Amino acid sequence: MRLTIIETGLPPETLRGDWPNYPSMFHDFLAPHLPGLETETASVVTGGDFPDLDTTEAILVTGSAAGVYEHHPWMQPLFNFIQRAAAKGVPQIGVCFGHQAIAKALGGRVEKSDKGWGIGRHTYEICARPDWMENYSGDTFSLGVSHQDQVQSLPPGAHIVAASDFTPYAALDYGAVPAISFQGHPEFSSGFSCALYNVRRGTAFTDERVDEACDSLANPVDNAQVGLWMANFLRLRL
Repeated sequence: MRLTIIETGLPPETLRGDWPNYPSMFHDFLAPHLPGLETETASVVTGGDFPDLDTTEAILVTGSAAGVYEHHPWMQPLFNFIQRAAAKGVPQIGVCFGHQAIAKALGGRVEKSDKGWGIGRHTYEICARPDWMENYSGDTFSLGVSHQDQVQSLPPGAHIVAASDFTPYAALDYGAVPAISFQGHPEFSSGFSCALYNVRRGTAFTDERVDEACDSLANPVDNAQVGLWMANFLRLRL
């Protein structure tokens, strides 16, 4: 299986020497669940071209510091690409910004949330059980998060898979369009999440807020389970 990763963001510059980039995180995160996985990166955030959909098997859109309402040169082309991929039936996965980008491109609404920043470990209630959940028996799952934007309304045909009071549209399945997306970051280790929060210590976040978020990630997160769900989705749709 070959997965094309659309790189829409880069780690903060101060972290790049100590941590892998986002496409590498996704490869390492998904490879245990997809033996023989091959990944390629289309780094649109650094000026790269979008891939040829005629030769693209599946797509994953990464997280980004950008908001879907911002006017970057690659933003509208990204929405157009997602729409064309949906029309061709190419399976798509979105995470954080990617979650928001797929939702917006397919007709949903995304805005900066009046709830402010979400950081630390968040737990979501499961609202639906699509086929890619493979008979998962739990009622919740938890992920590390880092976002202040949120999906505010569903695209036509999509439904909510998981939700919380803070994030009502935490995971989506797009129905007839082969796409799923997650607001949380299953590709982030707890160490990277804490490093990311610390970059914003004293600016976006108080010391107390950062410490609480990092402490929350001492509790288990369900990165591996979400990785299995993503792998199931790809196997079922390809």
